Amino acid sequence: MTAAFILSELQSVGTPEKAVHLSRFFKTGPGQYGEGDQFLGVVVPQTRSIAKANQATPFDELQLLLDSPWHEARLCALLILVYRFQNRKATSEEREAIFRFYLKNMRRCNNWDLVDLTCRDIVGEYLVDKDRSLLYRLAESGNLWEQRISIVSTWAFIRRNDFGDTLELSERLIGHTHDLMHKAVGWMLREVGKKDRQTLTDFLERNATRLPRTALRYAIEHYPEPERHYFLKKR
Repeated sequence: MTAAFILSELQSVGTPEKAVHLSRFFKTGPGQYGEGDQFLGVVVPQTRSIAKANQATPFDELQLLLDSPWHEARLCALLILVYRFQNRKATSEEREAIFRFYLKNMRRCNNWDLVDLTCRDIVGEYLVDKDRSLLYRLAESGNLWEQRISIVSTWAFIRRNDFGDTLELSERLIGHTHDLMHKAVGWMLREVGKKDRQTLTDFLERNATRLPRTALRYAIEHYPEPERHYFLKKR
């Protein structure tokens, strides 16, 4: 399949009304984190359906989609990469090629949904049994989206009861100034807590006074009310 065909499929299901809503929701105004992004007005389930039907699209056509000004075109290309990576018939060489292609295009993952719907299932899954120093380099990169990829990718490790990198990266990102990073850190800490409440509690005992309030609220969302109050008072 070609990028032009996929784009036409996306355009056929998009609506102007939804495009206006998405532009506001993803903060595309001047000075906002999604400044200048453009929307066709396609909802995620529709984009997923189109991506699943076009998994054989070659990298050069996916690159055209990733270079597109349309948000949904970039998301569709990224979801195609996820589905190909997850294919049981994919070889280790094919998965590595997908991982490398994703890394080359990380800055095209330039909104939180593009990161959150894809990085765990490509970057995180690829690194499960490999050196993870890449994530620490991304955390120090200074690019918001690469930094978000660094922490959200650890979700793949959390699913396997492997919390070390999530906790270490959370400490390194604790002073980040952007609300999107506060939410991402808190979200991943909450995921740790779902697997091992005591590990999260121990982390919060050490770090609650330094965690941004948004991150802390996300992290303790599933705690009983008395424990939530206990940690919030530390702030």
